[in-house]
Amino acid sequence: MHILKLLFVIPIVIIIVICLNFFSGNSEVLFAGSLAPSFSLTDQDGNTHNLVDYKEKKLVVYFFPLADTPGWIKEACGFRNVYAEFEKNNITVIGISYDKPESLREFKDKYNLPFNFLSDRNKKVAKKFGANGLVVPKRMTFVIDGDGKIEKIYKKVNINTHAETILEDIIK
Repeated sequence: MHILKLLFVIPIVIIIVICLNFFSGNSEVLFAGSLAPSFSLTDQDGNTHNLVDYKEKKLVVYFFPLADTPGWIKEACGFRNVYAEFEKNNITVIGISYDKPESLREFKDKYNLPFNFLSDRNKKVAKKFGANGLVVPKRMTFVIDGDGKIEKIYKKVNINTHAETILEDIIK
């Protein structure tokens, strides 16, 4: 009898999880030209970062699933390897995940990463940007201009060339 219940319950649970993930998206659709959603998040050192802190600067905000995983390492180190070009062009890079600040500090130090990582533990910022997933954020990137408008959204990311692609698109 218990096996029959499990055979009935498991598919229902799977359907619920899929629906929650599908419908947990942003209520507003963001596109190039939209105002970027405001945010206030803590970085790996406990400092608070707000979108308005980056006024007059171009900002690259990239959401990543989980720190110190192979994909994250490639993507983050890709930004690190060309970070001097971002700085030279007055572009700030910020990574956002659901990781705790302490974990972000550990991985920033481990890979000598020169930019900040923000902790979105309550998933509110990822939801505002439409990058939220049920367990981890979706791998998405937003280029935001100095007036707080979204210039470009990257929904498909090649972790091996992502940083270079963004630079090419921005600096054309």
